[in-house]
Amino acid sequence: MMRPLMFAVCLAPGLAFAAGGGSSSPPTPTETTTTCSNGQVWDAGKGACVNPQSGALDADTLYEAVRELAYAGQYQNAQKVLAAMPDQTDDRVLTYWGFTERKLGDVPSGMAYYAKALDANPNNSLARSYMGQALVEHGDLAAARVQLEAIRASGDTGTWPEEALARALSTGSTYSY
Repeated sequence: MMRPLMFAVCLAPGLAFAAGGGSSSPPTPTETTTTCSNGQVWDAGKGACVNPQSGALDADTLYEAVRELAYAGQYQNAQKVLAAMPDQTDDRVLTYWGFTERKLGDVPSGMAYYAKALDANPNNSLARSYMGQALVEHGDLAAARVQLEAIRASGDTGTWPEEALARALSTGSTYSY
């Protein structure tokens, strides 16, 4: 059942071309992951942890908190922040919904989010890389190569998304970030 779903997701309209999107370096740990708990985010202006729904933080600050929490393996906390993001159709938000869902064990949901991210922005190479890594994890190397070739065709050769997916294909090991 998993392979047909992933195959269908990979062939969905709007997924044929890739590129760009996502930072290539891991986020630097901040108080969000070292001090705050239960999905709260550090507000440097207040010098305190705040609930992401409070409206005190802008979307870019929340996005960086999501990246930091996801990188730290705090997927449920990352989802609490994702839920507070003002634009749930933003391809960056959809990419991290996909990533956290997949890492929490719901691969079909994660793949659906990656597909939505790519529908919103076909140039999101981070979504393609994460999708490709999920395909590698499930043994669908041909479909993962499609994602890698789309990343390369977009000009994103040498970026973290391209290198991570290429490495996953050659070694069978995937990355959390």
